Amino acid sequence: MQIELKVPALGESITEVEIGDWLKKEGDPVARDENVVMIESDKATVELPSPNQGRLAKILKQKGSTASVGEVIGYLDDSSNGKGAPTPAPAASPKPVKNDEPQKAAPQPEQPRVMPSAERILAQQGIKAESVEGTGPGGRILKEDALRKASEKSSDKTPEVSPVPTPAPPASVAPPQMAVKPAGGSRAEEVVPMTRLRRTLADRLVHAQHSAALLTTFNEIDMSGVMALRKEYQEAFLAKYKVKLGFMSFFVKAVIDGLKLVPQVNSEIRGTDVVYHNYFDIGVAVGGGKGLVVPVLRNAERMSFAEIEITIADLGKRARENKLKLEELQGGTFTISNGGVYGSLLSTPIINPPQSGILGMHAIQERPIAVQGQVVIRPMMYIALTYDHRIVDGREAVTFLKRVKEVIENPTRMLLEV
Repeated sequence: MQIELKVPALGESITEVEIGDWLKKEGDPVARDENVVMIESDKATVELPSPNQGRLAKILKQKGSTASVGEVIGYLDDSSNGKGAPTPAPAASPKPVKNDEPQKAAPQPEQPRVMPSAERILAQQGIKAESVEGTGPGGRILKEDALRKASEKSSDKTPEVSPVPTPAPPASVAPPQMAVKPAGGSRAEEVVPMTRLRRTLADRLVHAQHSAALLTTFNEIDMSGVMALRKEYQEAFLAKYKVKLGFMSFFVKAVIDGLKLVPQVNSEIRGTDVVYHNYFDIGVAVGGGKGLVVPVLRNAERMSFAEIEITIADLGKRARENKLKLEELQGGTFTISNGGVYGSLLSTPIINPPQSGILGMHAIQERPIAVQGQVVIRPMMYIALTYDHRIVDGREAVTFLKRVKEVIENPTRMLLEV
């Protein structure tokens, strides 16, 4: 009996998806609830589990194809009545050994799955796939993994260059015209279609640029107070909650404090109305396996430092594994983006519509500053607020950013709420 594999409903606003990697080939045995194929929607990548045990009989939609919600993309054959795919007949028994025990075939090592672009790079560099650690779904070796391994290989080699003197031509003889040779190295190009998530992200960013009056204001923060507090309580915090005390929980608390003071930054335009949110759903931008995603901390004003750190760690881990749920990516009243983890010193983040503001954090760098008439070296961080100037005035934006600065530089204010 054949069972239809259909695209599941992924949300009210999602009617079409793109087929990603098939985790099984036609004829492969499949266990019940084992993931069969990756499905990419506008907001996330999900895995489609098998509804029964059997084997993958037919693939109707290949990778890169689009399919509607409810459309059949493949068939599962469970004709073995739940006992899995039929087992091939065993090979002829080997000749018995002296102790009358049959020889056991050595288990064959499982070959890693290699994406086509990665396979070409490994072939060009003479690298075996078994030596590469795959970071894709199911341990697949991606193009980035192959490039990383090739870079490690090249860095291990120190070429020796022996200068060879070139004799000058006789004065009476003109030097011959030499043909211009192309520069060394590969000039190959690879055309890879954008994922649905990346296309949606691109569309939203362009839409934000054209539909809102974006403006960015900057400030800088002395991180000495927060860093001292983290150093003092890090060991006890880690022992109690099994997670490190990071900077993000301080900034989430400081942002909520600033949003309470300047509610316009926590609002949105809806038609001809301005909607003020009396709750604080803070989106935290993280790099996922398919690109940037923004999971949301619901009612973050009710969360403790430990709850914020634990939730962010869990969301970040599942984002890298493409296991975030759609409802975790929807909504949000304000966003925080930390480009400092990648070394960014200064940037202008783009708001996540229909939100009206986004805070950009950056790298901490020791710089000389003036304190009470003295030049001192302090760990400083630039912060940036991009806001929708249609409903947030410059005075309000500066006030918000100044409040965040005050709270971070005096972190005890978070507890006293002054």
